[in-house]
Amino acid sequence: MPINIPTGLPAADVLAQEKVFVMTQDRAESQDIRPLEIIILNLMPKKIVTEIQYMRKLSSTPIQINIDLLRIDHHISRNTPQSHLDTFYKDFEEIKDRYFDGMIITGAPLDQTEFEDVTFWDELTTILDWTKTHVTSTLFSCWGVAAALKHFYDIPMLNRAKKLSGVFQHEVIDDLNPFTYGFDDFFFAPHSRFIDFPEEMFKEKTDLIIVAQSARAGVFLATSKDRKQLYVTGHPEYDPETLSDEFYRDLSSGLTPDLPVNYFPDDDPSGEPICTWRSHAALLFRNWVNYIYQETPYDFVMRRD
Repeated sequence: MPINIPTGLPAADVLAQEKVFVMTQDRAESQDIRPLEIIILNLMPKKIVTEIQYMRKLSSTPIQINIDLLRIDHHISRNTPQSHLDTFYKDFEEIKDRYFDGMIITGAPLDQTEFEDVTFWDELTTILDWTKTHVTSTLFSCWGVAAALKHFYDIPMLNRAKKLSGVFQHEVIDDLNPFTYGFDDFFFAPHSRFIDFPEEMFKEKTDLIIVAQSARAGVFLATSKDRKQLYVTGHPEYDPETLSDEFYRDLSSGLTPDLPVNYFPDDDPSGEPICTWRSHAALLFRNWVNYIYQETPYDFVMRRD
């Protein structure tokens, strides 16, 4: 089944070229079914790239999905045209009275910034509280995980001395969890962060269930007991070249980044990276959407504006 995204969104053309079934809103409204409503709070600077990455993963499910885009930071962006933001993004005031089947809160380049110094922290905590009553299941990604842990469990961000970057092997801990249904016992996923998410922190300071983790990268997946929250510390949505782009971006900025682990063939950055996480990433998002579909009532979603 397709995803239904706003007409004119750049992701539509990209996904169509990849033979992804993207349904126009007019056609979607004629379908006598109840699609899922998912909203993405996009905190990444290159918003169009992030939109495409998440929508590509969401499109792998057999369920029709309506997607809304949300912003809370209104500073002038150097990486996304203002016209794009004004056309496709909603403010929280516009959607706060609606109910959503799912929500994604992305990462953000704030993993070396104290929470109290984040300009939109108060607005974000309002949204985090709102998700508990207005969203069936919320997926937090990378810095979004750290923000949720701070707000819900008062856990300060645990910073690393050096950036964790690469593709790491993970082990499924809870093989009966619906979010890892069909996973191999071990799988790969990318990470790119200055934040640590150690197992001990989750066990000692939260009531979250650890679903998958890595000896080198720490906890990768964790859920609340009611499964209304899914914590994803890595970036399974990343494209094959994303870590490479970040590596060369840091080099061009005068930094001395380490090579991403287990990424470039023979650790040669001139080589083309091989994607080893695509299938499990697609399966993770498919499982998440399927879980939402099974759990959310038919009449849960309010009127779509």
